Amino acid sequence: MYSTLQLKTAAKPELPAPLIAGSRRAFLKASGAIAGTLVIGLYLPAFRGADAADLKDPPAPNAFVKIAPDSTVTVIIKHLDKGQGVTTGLTTIVAEELDADWSQMRSEFAPADAKLYNNLFFGPVQATGGSTSVANSWMQLRQAGAAAREMLVGAAAADWNVPAGEITVRKGVISHASGKTGSFGDFAAKAATLPVPQQVTLKDPKNFTLIGQPHLPRIDSVDKTTGKAIYALDVRRPNMKTAVLLHPPRFGGLPGKVDDTAARKVPGVVDVVTTPQGVAVIAENTWAAMQGREALKVTWDDSKAEMRSTAEMVEAYKAMAAKPGAVAVKKGDIEQALSGAAKTVEADFVFPYLAHAPMEPLNCIIEKKADGSVECWAGSQFQTVEQMTVAQVFGIKPEQVKINTVWAGGSFGRRATPNADYFGEAAAIVKATDGKYPVHLVYSREDDIRGGRYRPMFYHKLRGGLDKDGNLVAWEQRLVGQSFMIGSPFEKMMVKDGVDATAVEGAADMPYAVPAIQVDWHHATSPITTLWWRSVGHTHTAQAVEVMMDELAHEAGKDPVEFRLALLKDHPRHVGVLKLAAEKAGWSKGKLPAGRGRGVAVHESFNSYVAMVAEVTAKDGTVKVDRVVAAVDCGIAVNPDVIKAQVEGGIGYALGAALRNQITMTKGVVDQANFDTYEPLRLSDMPAVEVHIVDSSEAPTGIGEPGVPPLAPAVSNAIFNATGKRLRSLPFDLQSLQGA
Repeated sequence: MYSTLQLKTAAKPELPAPLIAGSRRAFLKASGAIAGTLVIGLYLPAFRGADAADLKDPPAPNAFVKIAPDSTVTVIIKHLDKGQGVTTGLTTIVAEELDADWSQMRSEFAPADAKLYNNLFFGPVQATGGSTSVANSWMQLRQAGAAAREMLVGAAAADWNVPAGEITVRKGVISHASGKTGSFGDFAAKAATLPVPQQVTLKDPKNFTLIGQPHLPRIDSVDKTTGKAIYALDVRRPNMKTAVLLHPPRFGGLPGKVDDTAARKVPGVVDVVTTPQGVAVIAENTWAAMQGREALKVTWDDSKAEMRSTAEMVEAYKAMAAKPGAVAVKKGDIEQALSGAAKTVEADFVFPYLAHAPMEPLNCIIEKKADGSVECWAGSQFQTVEQMTVAQVFGIKPEQVKINTVWAGGSFGRRATPNADYFGEAAAIVKATDGKYPVHLVYSREDDIRGGRYRPMFYHKLRGGLDKDGNLVAWEQRLVGQSFMIGSPFEKMMVKDGVDATAVEGAADMPYAVPAIQVDWHHATSPITTLWWRSVGHTHTAQAVEVMMDELAHEAGKDPVEFRLALLKDHPRHVGVLKLAAEKAGWSKGKLPAGRGRGVAVHESFNSYVAMVAEVTAKDGTVKVDRVVAAVDCGIAVNPDVIKAQVEGGIGYALGAALRNQITMTKGVVDQANFDTYEPLRLSDMPAVEVHIVDSSEAPTGIGEPGVPPLAPAVSNAIFNATGKRLRSLPFDLQSLQGA
């Protein structure tokens, strides 16, 4: 969807123009003193590049900052917080420009309204994804915070009859040299009546007191640790029923004959309905619904279903890779360069389907109102798409669908489906039951693991050529895998010349200087549903590129770090993180003891740069990742602790996929079902992690996903350093290390 797409299509997507003093693109609005509250809104055109002055009837401003009589400052968060910490990050931006004390800051989720709360990178779409939350809100919220501060100062100046320039604000206290002081709440009502400032001066970053400071408490920590935070699983509505859905066991299958006799006899079951997505059992509680589902007898129509096993699909992919695909990038004569190379290295990589497996499985509540409108509660990630999907099911307008966004227990891409799948399922159930009661659709862990929308399976075939001096002169990379863009509403935007940008990102735009390069892609088709997974195409391209780069360095007889640095001379930010990670990891200190190894990888994704050095112990066919040193350049570090947490989390998430995670099929049926067969990373598997942040004056960029791609190749390269054996495909075939 837009949330991960537009940002990925360009290597350097345009950031929003700074909202500086006198900008025609920004219109600050203040709505009146409602119970003494100052509300600051900021209007930006829905589409990047539009000029607000050209709009004849601009919509009402969005509200981003609310200052109450008790001096609390509430920041309206237009993005979903699914654990990544955007409520803390976005609130910090406002608090900084406002010169507020952190203790007075609050946050709440914005209503679903793309006209007011669109993601500035995606056009008229309210959505979270692509690691864009802080990046697209950076200037928007700085401007709103600075405007609120100036209006409070103006109110205080008028009340005290002193020049505004003589007033200071520090930690939420408004002061004058005469000794007069006041709080935000003292002046909120009067500030709301003042003229809106037409010029707002933003802070010089050197004067930041909150942005960039470590150990700033997360704004959600207390509510989450005390249980006060509300997730969709916590929501209860009057007369609400719980529904579970029996999906076809094979992707592409359809319900045939349904015998629900036994299901209806289960105590607590109130109804059974067939929807386009499967057979739903509705009950008074989750347990009764699940027991009713177990009692269903359904005959499935598999005439259009995926019937192959994983091994058959891999062989089909390999056969496709025998011929050139749609060209993503081509420079120089690749065949001539390879034939003239002094050494040629060939390698192939297989990547499995992967489930997202967030801790909170999908669930949402939908309630039909007497006036025909609909209200929803969910950890909503694509509010605009979800409104449209629900509206289409009920035959109403999107604005008649109210979405209450609540906290979400993870997503990793799963909640962000182009067709809002689980919203559509819940809406279909409510429609099938005539809206007699609110319905809470709940996924079990088995529904989650077997439910599709996987990271696509991919196959990579690579050839690299070195000249007599060990210089890289040729690079050929062929990818085979599914596209979740083709056939979606985003195909026109994301698929160019037959190439899905999300399939080849990280390969077609790799930074290494190579005289001759060709990257092409084959689109493999299957009814198996696929989707972006934390860091999308970079999940497999980083592994293929960085492991191959290591192999080439080895064949050239060169140090892996030095080999990369020579090819990255035109990419200073890559160089910066690579040198920092190598330095902090002690790369130059020489080889580790026998049985231990060290490996490196560097990768850019979502406009952020991450390098990692991994240290492993390999013994008797087992691998323990002992240490990972990461260096990250994501622009200005709004919350260093959140950045470190995201990189640490990305390392853990990626390591689980590298060590054991995979979704496999036997005759089209998913083999895995729960955490016993799709085992998450254990605490005992987690290495010691160091995260070093590059000091930067660049605008903030993404951090939720960039910590994932470099981990697997760094570990893979470390295993080679320890054992002399290459483990290219994921998850690692550790049995092949027996005797190493």
